[in-house]
Amino acid sequence: MSTNEPAAKPLPSTREELLVLHRAARERRLHAEPGGHEWEQASAEVGEIEIQIARIEREMTPPRV
Repeated sequence: MSTNEPAAKPLPSTREELLVLHRAARERRLHAEPGGHEWEQASAEVGEIEIQIARIEREMTPPRV
């Protein structure tokens, strides 16, 4: 099965860089048509970024939970 979607880029490894991407993805989602393709893509990206941020925060000493 092939798609026309570009391959996903690896996410940055620092919390600060992830927060910048998170803000941009939320902004794209805000301006996209609710339920549309762009909205779905931005929502998925927000989720992926939030998971990575949570991983980094759990590894902090003390963990940020």
